[in-house]
Parts: sequence; C-alpha cells; structure tokens
Amino acid sequence: MSMFNGYGMGTGGWLLMGVFWIALLALVVFAVVRLFPNRAEHDREARGGSEEPRRILDRRLASGEITVETYEQLSAKLDPASLARS
Repeated sequence: MSMFNGYGMGTGGWLLMGVFWIALLALVVFAVVRLFPNRAEHDREARGGSEEPRRILDRRLASGEITVETYEQLSAKLDPASLARS
C-alpha cells in the first residue's frame, strides 16, 4: 500500500490543481497588465491626447462630421508652413 492507504490525490485532483494554478497565474498577469498601462499609451496621453490632430481631422471627414471645405480650412491651419506665414 501507499503512504496514504489509497486516499491520495488521483489524476483528476492533479489535473484540477494544475488548472487552478494556471488560472491563478493568468489572473495575476491580467491584473498587472491592467494596473500598469504600457509606456506608449502613457506617452501618447502625456502629449495631450490619444490621437494626432491630423488623424482626428481625417476621421471626422471620413465619417461625414465635417464637409470637404471645412476639412481644407482646418487642414491649412494644421500645416506648419501656414502657421509660420500667419
């Protein structure tokens, strides 16, 4: 007979214990990733927003929020060369 007289943890018990530890490790990794955002996201927020002004303008034109004329006016204001002339 074995040390526990046949009352040890069987194959199912070992399998469940393995699944438990893998799930616990995945939960810890998920929590760390959510609590500490990546550096690129932090740098983007530090610059004053999550999108660049030109991309916002392009997205607004594509979605139909603004007209082509408005797009051209705002795009000219974003152009660094036109800012130097002002």
